[in-house]
Amino acid sequence: MNTVLSRANSLFAFSLSVMAALTFGCFITTAFKDRRVPVDIRVSKVVLKNVDDITGPRGRSDLGFVTFDLSADILLPATCRAPIFDWNVKQLFIYLSAEYTTKSNSLNQVVLWDKILLRGDNPKLVLRDKKTKYYFFDDGNGLRANKNVTLTLSWNVVPNAGILPLVTGSGQVSIPFPESYESGRSY
Repeated sequence: MNTVLSRANSLFAFSLSVMAALTFGCFITTAFKDRRVPVDIRVSKVVLKNVDDITGPRGRSDLGFVTFDLSADILLPATCRAPIFDWNVKQLFIYLSAEYTTKSNSLNQVVLWDKILLRGDNPKLVLRDKKTKYYFFDDGNGLRANKNVTLTLSWNVVPNAGILPLVTGSGQVSIPFPESYESGRSY
Protein backbone atom coordinates (compact mmCIF):
# COMPACT_ATOMS: atom_id res chain seq x y z
CA MET A 1 0.00 0.00 0.00
CA ASN A 2 2.22 2.91 1.23
CA THR A 3 5.84 1.94 1.33
CA VAL A 4 8.56 3.81 3.18
CA LEU A 5 9.88 5.23 -0.08
CA SER A 6 6.42 6.49 -1.05
CA ARG A 7 6.00 8.27 2.30
CA ALA A 8 9.53 9.73 2.10
CA ASN A 9 8.76 11.01 -1.41
CA SER A 10 5.55 12.67 -0.20
CA LEU A 11 7.34 14.25 2.76
CA PHE A 12 10.15 15.52 0.53
CA ALA A 13 7.71 16.98 -2.03
CA PHE A 14 5.69 18.72 0.71
CA SER A 15 8.88 20.14 2.33
CA LEU A 16 10.09 21.40 -1.03
CA SER A 17 6.75 23.09 -1.68
CA VAL A 18 6.83 24.81 1.72
CA MET A 19 10.42 26.01 1.15
CA ALA A 20 9.49 27.36 -2.29
CA ALA A 21 6.55 29.27 -0.79
CA LEU A 22 8.78 30.72 1.95
CA THR A 23 11.41 31.74 -0.62
CA PHE A 24 8.77 33.46 -2.72
CA GLY A 25 7.47 35.21 0.41
CA CYS A 26 11.02 36.39 1.15
CA PHE A 27 11.29 37.77 -2.37
CA ILE A 28 7.88 39.46 -2.53
CA THR A 29 8.27 41.32 0.78
CA THR A 30 11.29 43.25 -0.54
CA ALA A 31 10.74 43.23 -4.31
CA PHE A 32 9.14 46.67 -4.59
CA LYS A 33 11.27 48.50 -2.06
CA ASP A 34 12.75 51.87 -3.08
CA ARG A 35 16.50 51.60 -2.55
CA ARG A 36 17.66 54.95 -3.97
CA VAL A 37 19.79 57.24 -1.80
CA PRO A 38 21.08 60.76 -2.37
CA VAL A 39 24.62 60.81 -3.74
CA ASP A 40 27.07 63.71 -3.87
CA ILE A 41 29.78 63.41 -6.55
CA ARG A 42 32.35 66.14 -7.10
CA VAL A 43 35.21 66.07 -9.57
CA SER A 44 38.38 67.88 -8.58
CA LYS A 45 40.71 67.02 -11.48
CA VAL A 46 40.37 65.81 -15.06
CA VAL A 47 43.44 64.90 -17.12
CA LEU A 48 43.36 63.68 -20.71
CA LYS A 49 46.19 61.90 -22.49
CA ASN A 50 46.57 60.44 -25.96
CA VAL A 51 48.32 57.06 -25.67
CA ASP A 52 49.12 54.10 -27.89
CA ASP A 53 46.16 51.77 -28.26
CA ILE A 54 47.25 48.35 -26.98
CA THR A 55 44.08 46.58 -28.16
CA GLY A 56 44.85 46.68 -31.86
CA PRO A 57 46.44 48.50 -34.77
CA ARG A 58 44.29 51.62 -34.39
CA GLY A 59 47.08 54.00 -33.50
CA ARG A 60 46.31 56.24 -30.55
CA SER A 61 43.33 56.50 -28.20
CA ASP A 62 42.17 58.81 -25.43
CA LEU A 63 42.92 57.92 -21.83
CA GLY A 64 41.18 59.95 -19.14
CA PHE A 65 42.13 60.32 -15.50
CA VAL A 66 39.52 61.58 -13.05
CA THR A 67 39.99 62.50 -9.39
CA PHE A 68 36.68 62.64 -7.54
CA ASP A 69 35.04 63.10 -4.14
CA LEU A 70 32.06 60.93 -3.30
CA SER A 71 29.69 60.86 -0.36
CA ALA A 72 26.60 58.73 0.14
CA ASP A 73 24.85 57.18 3.11
CA ILE A 74 23.88 53.76 1.80
CA LEU A 75 22.18 52.79 5.06
CA LEU A 76 19.00 54.85 4.64
CA PRO A 77 17.28 55.42 1.31
CA ALA A 78 15.92 58.82 0.31
CA THR A 79 12.43 57.86 1.43
CA CYS A 80 13.81 57.02 4.93
CA ARG A 81 11.27 54.26 5.43
CA ALA A 82 13.64 51.39 6.03
CA PRO A 83 17.35 50.68 5.64
CA ILE A 84 18.68 49.18 2.42
CA PHE A 85 20.25 46.29 4.32
CA ASP A 86 17.16 44.35 5.28
CA TRP A 87 16.86 40.64 5.93
CA ASN A 88 16.87 39.82 2.19
CA VAL A 89 20.15 41.61 1.30
CA LYS A 90 23.50 39.81 1.35
CA GLN A 91 25.68 42.57 -0.10
CA LEU A 92 25.79 45.56 -2.42
CA PHE A 93 28.01 45.88 -5.47
CA ILE A 94 28.59 49.65 -5.79
CA TYR A 95 30.19 51.21 -8.86
CA LEU A 96 30.87 54.63 -10.33
CA SER A 97 30.35 54.78 -14.08
CA ALA A 98 30.91 57.36 -16.79
CA GLU A 99 28.45 57.70 -19.64
CA TYR A 100 29.02 59.76 -22.79
CA THR A 101 28.38 59.89 -26.52
CA THR A 102 30.85 60.13 -29.39
CA LYS A 103 30.59 60.35 -33.17
CA SER A 104 31.23 56.63 -33.58
CA ASN A 105 29.10 55.38 -30.64
CA SER A 106 25.77 56.72 -29.45
CA LEU A 107 26.31 55.36 -25.94
CA ASN A 108 29.57 54.67 -24.12
CA GLN A 109 29.59 53.38 -20.54
CA VAL A 110 32.78 52.85 -18.55
CA VAL A 111 33.08 51.65 -14.94
CA LEU A 112 35.69 53.78 -13.18
CA TRP A 113 35.52 52.55 -9.56
CA ASP A 114 33.74 49.81 -7.62
CA LYS A 115 33.35 48.39 -4.12
CA ILE A 116 31.57 45.44 -2.54
CA LEU A 117 29.73 46.50 0.60
CA LEU A 118 28.98 43.55 2.88
CA ARG A 119 26.44 43.43 5.68
CA GLY A 120 28.08 44.92 8.76
CA ASP A 121 30.47 47.18 6.80
CA ASN A 122 30.33 50.93 7.27
CA PRO A 123 27.47 52.03 4.97
CA LYS A 124 28.64 55.65 4.78
CA LEU A 125 30.76 56.19 1.69
CA VAL A 126 33.04 59.19 2.10
CA LEU A 127 35.84 59.28 -0.45
CA ARG A 128 38.15 62.26 -0.87
CA ASP A 129 40.58 62.78 -3.77
CA LYS A 130 39.97 59.25 -5.01
CA LYS A 131 41.49 58.26 -8.33
CA THR A 132 39.78 55.89 -10.71
CA LYS A 133 40.35 52.21 -10.06
CA TYR A 134 40.09 51.22 -13.72
CA TYR A 135 41.44 52.83 -16.90
CA PHE A 136 39.14 55.32 -18.61
CA PHE A 137 39.92 54.40 -22.23
CA ASP A 138 37.95 55.56 -25.23
CA ASP A 139 38.13 53.54 -28.44
CA GLY A 140 39.30 56.55 -30.41
CA ASN A 141 39.47 60.26 -29.67
CA GLY A 142 35.98 60.75 -28.26
CA LEU A 143 36.99 62.15 -24.88
CA ARG A 144 38.83 65.23 -26.16
CA ALA A 145 36.58 68.32 -25.87
CA ASN A 146 33.63 66.15 -24.83
CA LYS A 147 31.46 68.48 -22.74
CA ASN A 148 29.00 65.93 -21.42
CA VAL A 149 30.63 63.01 -19.59
CA THR A 150 28.19 62.06 -16.82
CA LEU A 151 29.38 60.28 -13.66
CA THR A 152 26.75 58.20 -11.85
CA LEU A 153 26.91 56.02 -8.73
CA SER A 154 24.87 52.82 -9.04
CA TRP A 155 24.64 49.52 -7.18
CA ASN A 156 23.34 46.01 -7.53
CA VAL A 157 21.50 44.64 -4.51
CA VAL A 158 22.50 40.98 -4.07
CA PRO A 159 19.52 39.33 -2.33
CA ASN A 160 19.12 36.03 -0.54
CA ALA A 161 16.13 35.26 -2.79
CA GLY A 162 14.73 37.02 -5.82
CA ILE A 163 15.87 39.27 -8.62
CA LEU A 164 19.09 41.29 -8.71
CA PRO A 165 17.89 44.92 -8.89
CA LEU A 166 20.04 47.67 -10.37
CA VAL A 167 19.65 50.94 -8.45
CA THR A 168 20.96 54.34 -9.54
CA GLY A 169 21.70 56.92 -6.88
CA SER A 170 19.83 60.20 -6.99
CA GLY A 171 22.66 62.51 -7.89
CA GLN A 172 25.07 62.67 -10.81
CA VAL A 173 27.58 65.12 -12.20
CA SER A 174 28.44 66.09 -15.78
CA ILE A 175 32.05 67.04 -16.41
CA PRO A 176 33.71 68.56 -19.45
CA PHE A 177 36.94 67.05 -20.72
CA PRO A 178 39.79 69.35 -21.83
CA GLU A 179 40.31 70.32 -25.43
CA SER A 180 44.03 69.58 -25.34
CA TYR A 181 46.06 66.58 -24.29
CA GLU A 182 48.33 66.60 -21.26
CA SER A 183 51.92 65.65 -21.88
CA GLY A 184 54.29 64.03 -19.44
CA ARG A 185 54.09 61.00 -17.22
CA SER A 186 52.58 62.42 -14.04
CA TYR A 187 49.01 62.18 -12.89
